[in-house]
Amino acid sequence: MPVQKRTSPLDWEDLRVFVALARAGSLSAAARSLRVSHATVGRRVADLEAAVGAVLFDRRADGYALTAEGQAVLDLAAGMDERAQAILRRAGRGGGLAGTVRLTATEMLGERFLVPRLAAFRRRHPGIDLEVMTDPRSLSLARREADVAIRLARPDAGELVARRLAIIGYGLYAAEGAADAVIGYDDSLAHLPEMRWLARHAAGCRVAFRANSLSAQLAAARAGFGRALLPRWLAAAEPELRPLDPPAPPPEREAWLVVHRDLRDVPRVRALLDHVTAAFEAERALLAG
Repeated sequence: MPVQKRTSPLDWEDLRVFVALARAGSLSAAARSLRVSHATVGRRVADLEAAVGAVLFDRRADGYALTAEGQAVLDLAAGMDERAQAILRRAGRGGGLAGTVRLTATEMLGERFLVPRLAAFRRRHPGIDLEVMTDPRSLSLARREADVAIRLARPDAGELVARRLAIIGYGLYAAEGAADAVIGYDDSLAHLPEMRWLARHAAGCRVAFRANSLSAQLAAARAGFGRALLPRWLAAAEPELRPLDPPAPPPEREAWLVVHRDLRDVPRVRALLDHVTAAFEAERALLAG
C-alpha cells in the first residue's frame, strides 16, 4: 500500500530510530538499543515513511526487513548517523566524573565476576552511573549502544582501542554421579573455541543438554546432565562440581577491554577503564585457573 507523503521536513530523530530498526531487525531490539518504548520506534518509523512517501520496511512475522526504498534511505542515513555519533563522542569529553557509562560484557563475566568488583568504583566515583548489559549480541561501540566492552576476542575494527585483560582457562567438570554425556552450546554457537574443542575431543558422545547461555550450562552441570567445559574460575566456586581429567588440554580464551578511540579520554569512561583493568590484573591467576 503506498504511503501518503506529507510536506513537513524530515526529523533527524525519525532517521536515527529508522537506522536503529534497520540494524536491529525488530522493534524490541531497536527499542532496547535506543532506550525507548516499542511504540516510540513504531511511531517514528511511520512518521519517516510519511515524510518520504514510501514504505521502508516489510513487516514480517520474524521481524522488519528493508524494502528497496528502505535500503536506499539507509545507505544515505547511515553516514549521517555515524557523523552524529562522532559529534556526541567529542561532546562527552568535558563531562567530568559524572554521568552514565554503559558497559557490555558476557553474562557470566558481567554478573559473577565484574559487578561484585564494581562496588569500590561506586564508592570512589559516586557521580558516575553504570549500566551493565549482559547482551548475547555484540553491541556496537561505534553506534553508542555501549561505551565500553569486555569481549572474548580481539576486535579488528579500526576505530576501536583494545587492551588484553587476562587469559581465561577452561576445564571439564561434572557433578557426582553425572550422566555419561556432554553439555554444550546450541548449534548457533558452534563456532566458539569451546564447541570446536568438544567436537574434536568428545566426538561420538551424547550431547544431553544444549543452551545458548553459559549460566544454563552451569546449572545443567550441577543438575547432573553430564560433563561441561567451563571457565575454571567459575567452576571453582561450585561445590557440587568436581574437575575431570580432559582428553586434551582445554582451550583458553582472552578477555579484552574495548573502547572507541573517541571515548577513551572522556573522564568518566577513563575512570571505568582504569578500574576494570585493575580488577582483572588483580585476579589474573584466578581467571587463568
